[in-house]
Amino acid sequence: MQEKDFVSYEYRTVSVKAKDQTKAMDLYEAFGWEIAGTSASVAGGVTLSLKRDRKQRHKQELNKLERQAEETLGTIGGLERSKTAGASVFAYLFGIVAALMLGGGMCLTMLVENSLPALVGGILLGVIGIALCGVNYVIYQKLVAKKTKEVLPVIDQTEEKLANILEKGNDLLKTEVL
Repeated sequence: MQEKDFVSYEYRTVSVKAKDQTKAMDLYEAFGWEIAGTSASVAGGVTLSLKRDRKQRHKQELNKLERQAEETLGTIGGLERSKTAGASVFAYLFGIVAALMLGGGMCLTMLVENSLPALVGGILLGVIGIALCGVNYVIYQKLVAKKTKEVLPVIDQTEEKLANILEKGNDLLKTEVL
């Protein structure tokens, strides 16, 4: 009878956004994890099922590098979100003010009867509100472009740091084969 080599595995599931699936797969494969399966999860996410040999050499170093890589990937995600976060807050607040001006103009026009100055003032206030609503998106785009220009070099440096961590993990895996 032929004997089979028994390998015991450790298992892990990780949920990531669908757009980050390939990055996450590369990350975990660099530390000895095999993708056992993928499945769609709630809100546009993906759940990765991973397995890895329990008796892997350099396991502590791999785990340490894996945590560093996960933190670095999270930092990259935070930097990506920071490109639009401030501009979004500004756009929401500016849009609220513009809508209030438009509504104030309507109220002034409709509530004060038989008054030509109130009618003209309400129309002017409404037109200003509409103009501010229209200009809001242009301001948003300029703020995003400015922040992207500031953050892009930091994102590039962080991605380079992540690539170095993944290479170290992959090198540890190769040393165990030799």
